[in-house]
Amino acid sequence: MKITVENAVARFPEFRFREPLSWIMEHGENWAVIGPNGAGKTLFTELIQGSIALKEGRVRHFGEDGNEISGGIRTLVFKDIYSMSGVQTMYYQQRWNSQDAAGSPLASSLLEGYDEAKKREYTSLFGIEGLLEKRIISLSSGELRKFLITRALMSEPSVVILDNPFIGLDEASRASLGSMLSSLGEKTGMQTILVLSQIRDIPSWTDKIQPVLDKTLLPPVEGKDFFADPSSVSDLFPAYRSDPHMLHSIPDGSRTSAGTSAPGDYEYVLKMNSVNVRYGCRSIVSDVSWEVRKGECWALLGENGSGKSTLLSLVCGDNPQAYANDITLFDRRRGSGESIWDIKKRIGYLSPDMHTYYLEDIPCIKVVASGFFDSIGLSKECTEAQYGTAMQWMRLFHAEHLAERPFVRISYGEQRLILLVRAFVKSPELMILDEPLHGLDAGKKKLATDIIQEYCSDPDVSLIYVTHYKDEIPPCVTEFKVMTRSQRQI
Repeated sequence: MKITVENAVARFPEFRFREPLSWIMEHGENWAVIGPNGAGKTLFTELIQGSIALKEGRVRHFGEDGNEISGGIRTLVFKDIYSMSGVQTMYYQQRWNSQDAAGSPLASSLLEGYDEAKKREYTSLFGIEGLLEKRIISLSSGELRKFLITRALMSEPSVVILDNPFIGLDEASRASLGSMLSSLGEKTGMQTILVLSQIRDIPSWTDKIQPVLDKTLLPPVEGKDFFADPSSVSDLFPAYRSDPHMLHSIPDGSRTSAGTSAPGDYEYVLKMNSVNVRYGCRSIVSDVSWEVRKGECWALLGENGSGKSTLLSLVCGDNPQAYANDITLFDRRRGSGESIWDIKKRIGYLSPDMHTYYLEDIPCIKVVASGFFDSIGLSKECTEAQYGTAMQWMRLFHAEHLAERPFVRISYGEQRLILLVRAFVKSPELMILDEPLHGLDAGKKKLATDIIQEYCSDPDVSLIYVTHYKDEIPPCVTEFKVMTRSQRQI
């Protein structure tokens, strides 16, 4: 397919770039669209696929014979992963409740209409054959991403647009996806447009790169020239400086006012002794023991589907199977009379699952403030002081400009940043950050890592940090736990 954009101006102001857009993708080309969070990358791809009404100009698609065509473009935007997975009526903790999860559709049901040969071909390309008979709700974030990417490719589009497809995937899966896209391009002629926030995610087979900055298209660059230019990162991704003084001046919203015991009166944040989690005949976590002392910072590592998120759901009070296991939090055995809210008020938590189900159409300042109550949406009215604290945290993360923006209408990376701020708002004793830098651009990643590092310098703060990128692990992490497939038996 050839795509041309000729002096395009969106009909509605909120969809407009700073100047009329003109752009061409020739037959056979593969592109990467790259830029910082909120730059307009996704908006640009929506325009080139013709889904934005125009006031001026036009967008045209041409087939191999030179005739104008419609259709042939398939888009996968992980910001909308929840609605696309066919489980719109489900809720955040349903994954951990076996009776409720039983109503979730099987992954294979979302591939109806494709013949069995095609299913086998495409699922084997990405190595996800074993996911088809699992329920959608039970898939890990990485597994769900791999499944939805495979489903998008099975339609064999002329052009596929994938928005940050590599985030959430382990190293082997990232390599597999890159190879799969390349081989499908050679085999079927499919062209790829990747929307990325990280330069390191640009595949070597990319022909051209379109930088986007502040709703402006910069001149496109040949792939080989872009990688050879050391200014590519500094020009596109502004550096943000953390302010340790501001961090330490923010009121402690948890340990001084939430009714918890004072910091320092416990030895262990977490103790797990031979923990097992089963759903029916499937063993998700098998015989896991783990101890985290007060003040320790851990990285929890493992491939997609190894049980990391399930293990953390036991800690955060979301998984009822915690009561069937030997688990101690803050030197108190689970099931000894504490409520789920007693647990949560001492923990700051961010995970891909939370992001998937956080679809509240409320201003971002209220999303941050919901961290005081550990709720999806703002379940109680905040005090003026709580809103003030929330805004202080947003300023620290350079996110104050998003305060009154509706959460569902900002970019995926901006949403992730807001949910990261939410995890900090009550100054918790234990931070559990499950892939917190998902979708953040290079500048925001550096800022967030600096803040995490400074926050965890407090000897009364403990950290459990999950990532598939070892270079994202903050320096404060000194302990490591690796989940393996041997601990998860299907």
